[in-house]
Amino acid sequence: KRSQDPRTSRHCPLHSLLSPSPHRLPSAAMPSKRRNNGRSKHGRGHTAIVRCSNCARCVPKDKAIKRFQVRNMVDASSQRDLRDASVYATFMLPKLYMKMIYCVSCAIHGRVVRVRNKKIRASPEGRIYVRPSFGGKGGGKGGAAGGAGGPQ
Repeated sequence: KRSQDPRTSRHCPLHSLLSPSPHRLPSAAMPSKRRNNGRSKHGRGHTAIVRCSNCARCVPKDKAIKRFQVRNMVDASSQRDLRDASVYATFMLPKLYMKMIYCVSCAIHGRVVRVRNKKIRASPEGRIYVRPSFGGKGGGKGGAAGGAGGPQ
């Protein structure tokens, strides 16, 4: 006769808690943090995969955080040289439009999006993006919505 080890015994009190029992009723579904589960896939079974611009992680297209980055094609010092050497009085240099696609981890790490608490996430005011002001200077853009950076 084999010895009854309490870890392998069927009569162990922990065994009944850890193993699924056919007699146990199914529990309620787990709570969801977001109404859309962090995606905008509504009704579609599968969406295309895109790569993160920062770390090249595969991300579903509807879950990825997408931002347009608008930059000048030339830097400020070269722009001054071009303006001085130009024949035209007013010449607009073309801009560089890049669509940046981030995974959630890189977007949070790079401060593209912020973590918001449940009350702000659910309210309509929480959906309005206010650009954060670092250092408290340059209160031009984004201060009208009553967010950070404006005078109190």
